[in-house]
Amino acid sequence: MTLTRREAIDLLERHELQPSRALGQNFLVDPNTVRRIARLAAVTTGDPVVEIGAGLGSLTLALAETGAAVTAIEIDRYVLPALREVTASLDVTVVEGDAMALDWDELLAAHDRWTLVANLPYNVATPLVCDLLDEVPRIERMLVMVQREVGERLAAGPGDPAYGIPSIKVAYWATAHVVGRVPPTVFLPQPKVESALVRIERRDRPAVDADPEQLFSLVRRAFGQRRKMLRRSLVDVVSPEAFEQAGIRPEARPEELGIEAWGRLTDAVGPAEGRSPAGR
Repeated sequence: MTLTRREAIDLLERHELQPSRALGQNFLVDPNTVRRIARLAAVTTGDPVVEIGAGLGSLTLALAETGAAVTAIEIDRYVLPALREVTASLDVTVVEGDAMALDWDELLAAHDRWTLVANLPYNVATPLVCDLLDEVPRIERMLVMVQREVGERLAAGPGDPAYGIPSIKVAYWATAHVVGRVPPTVFLPQPKVESALVRIERRDRPAVDADPEQLFSLVRRAFGQRRKMLRRSLVDVVSPEAFEQAGIRPEARPEELGIEAWGRLTDAVGPAEGRSPAGR
């Protein structure tokens, strides 16, 4: 029980709706794809699941089919009546709200462990995932569909072309893997890019014990001049002795360092005042 392309078009017409380009709406309209996503999310009867950007409810229906208790978040008040119509008889709680501004503690208070499953708008995917990892520990697992390049960035490791600040933020809190590709043809309207499915699983504790504010201050500074060797981009904050203590070549570039190396470098630098908060 989920929406075909024809059923989604009929639903839009009946509610006099059109996908919003401003909100990045590309509705999933392929039953096989949404069931595949639900299967990869590995949720089952009674599992609390939160879905961001539920739209017309195609993925919502597939998640409800598993027996999961779904909380579906949708920002578009015009789409909400259609979403409520298709989920009316199911164990689905529909919430109107902006995922970037929700009170997540209140929303998720009923359970200690949640799974997030979402088809994320491309323009908010990276900051939203990073914010949830930083601030919402109740979300233990995520399966997110994002633009392919974004997915590769979230899951990238040292030396990968896509490796950058978001990769390190994810690695600090979690493990991440690209677990599937999704073609444009399963969306309404069809985007011009391919999508990727990324599974993110929160660690029991951060990957390193280093202070996150200090660590990400170094990371941002280094990647702000990523073509430079670390001894040049970090010249004012990391001494030659600190590089030696951390076991890191001063000639290395930031994309060569994994989260463990960044942790060692942070520890070698020692406490610092006035560092800015952890970032992306």
